[in-house]
Amino acid sequence: MSVSENTPMAADRSVFLRSKIKIILTGSETKEEAEAALRAPINIPRYPHFNDVHEQRVHMKQKLAAGFRLFAKFGWDEGVAGHMTFRDPEYPELYWVNYFGQSFSQVRASDLVLCDHSGAIVRGNYTVNKAAFVIHSAIHEGRPDAVCAVHSHSMYGKTFSTLGRKLLPITQDSCAFYEDHSLYDDFGGVVYTPEEGEHLKSALGQSKAMILKNHGLLTVGSSVDEAIWWFISMERCCMSQLIAEAACTNGFEGLQLIDHEVALGTRGNVGDKQAGFFQFQPMFAQIVKEQPDLLE
Repeated sequence: MSVSENTPMAADRSVFLRSKIKIILTGSETKEEAEAALRAPINIPRYPHFNDVHEQRVHMKQKLAAGFRLFAKFGWDEGVAGHMTFRDPEYPELYWVNYFGQSFSQVRASDLVLCDHSGAIVRGNYTVNKAAFVIHSAIHEGRPDAVCAVHSHSMYGKTFSTLGRKLLPITQDSCAFYEDHSLYDDFGGVVYTPEEGEHLKSALGQSKAMILKNHGLLTVGSSVDEAIWWFISMERCCMSQLIAEAACTNGFEGLQLIDHEVALGTRGNVGDKQAGFFQFQPMFAQIVKEQPDLLE
């Protein structure tokens, strides 16, 4: 997300503008107030505008911290496993990440560590998970458009990954990933080698999400918000499909799939970067209200 980006939500399909119908809500407003209401602007959701790169950096760190708090709230933390990174807006070759060993439930914006491609610490006093940077440095290197990358060992994501196949278009939500997620089917243990990182980068390709067989999920986005939302949504899609398959007597072959053209069209509505960004905003507002210390 650039400093100047303030594009409104795309959506002639998502928002309505002011009606021209003239009414007066009897007992609730005067004639003058009713006329003023017709002239009042409609607040259309927009990307934030930043006055400088420092303001943007703080905002992005707060969004990432919120992502960790949400994951902890959802029970998607697993010991010291899992990590999220985003490119620094001033130095895009450097990345902010959670430090190794900190509970997702305690991450604050000020706790994030700035690292280079090798995982060496540029700012911060804690070390980072080596696997985090083998994975994330390769992903960011291969995807210049990926501002943020998210990976965690969430329950339904890692469970679905054991099937060694992709999500099916069985719900409107899963259509967001239709023909836009990949499968990495060569699990080789904890990711420590650069070669493994290269394989992950190749498997992801230009998709926004990937299922790592016997491991879990990974998502990327052009904003912190988008990458976190795709992970949340994909985890829930894995949950939905596992439940649906369990209810079928003949497994996934009994599921009613959404037609190819309809799935593609639906992806255009619910699977683009604007949709990913704005879907995250209510969750961000909710977790900040519940846990305001994450902004520190």
